Amino acid sequence: MTDLTADARTALACLDLTSLNDNDDAAAIGRLCALAAGPAGRPAALCVWPRFVAQARAQAPAGVRIAAVANFPAGGLDVAAAVADARAIVGAGGDEVDLVLPWRALQAGDAAGAAAVVQAVRAACAGRTLKLILESGDLATPALIHQASLIGLDAGVDFLKTSTGKTTTGATLDAARVMLQAIAAHPRGAAVGFKASGGIRTVAGAAPYIALVRQTLGDAAAVPARLRFGASGLLADIQAVLAGGGAGNTSAPGSY
Repeated sequence: MTDLTADARTALACLDLTSLNDNDDAAAIGRLCALAAGPAGRPAALCVWPRFVAQARAQAPAGVRIAAVANFPAGGLDVAAAVADARAIVGAGGDEVDLVLPWRALQAGDAAGAAAVVQAVRAACAGRTLKLILESGDLATPALIHQASLIGLDAGVDFLKTSTGKTTTGATLDAARVMLQAIAAHPRGAAVGFKASGGIRTVAGAAPYIALVRQTLGDAAAVPARLRFGASGLLADIQAVLAGGGAGNTSAPGSY
């Protein structure tokens, strides 16, 4: 097995196959569920808008978790709205909530307001996996990314996630390194994972993140409980690599 093939298998097992388009409808979610039943194997989860959770739950292959987004994509400070999203996801049978941190508020110095949203949503989806989207490409500085990571870690989130995929800068290795180091150093770190999202479209693009997770959190962390990739186009390249024994797209990552 080539290194690229091994990375393709890891990326598939850790994939949150995603559809968060403005024009998504029931047919689009049906197609997403069908993709999750592909011959290469099952992804970790499907990630959809809250209104599609019940459909995805009914149509997804057995064993595939259902995630949906809250406070997405803007990441506002409206606690009630973010909590309503989370409760709707849980009520419809969702397993995981991907919450956008109020990152603009954090940039403006309102760390307490940003933390209040995360804490309220954590309470609203107790028992479900909570991933906190930092929008790390827009936070930009290592200090802000680290501060955002600590807000999530202190509030009890299960994953730190890079990006919504809706802004100009998605996942970057520099931001991932800051986030992973924060996880590793935190008292809860052994129970927290990392999700790279935004711009990862190839196995070659995913491979450095897999390596960084192993380097920072240990080899045992390269599993769905600790590592996820949020993507739509990545699946096609994973399938190409696995079908061709390593003949995938080795170009740099493109847009989400």
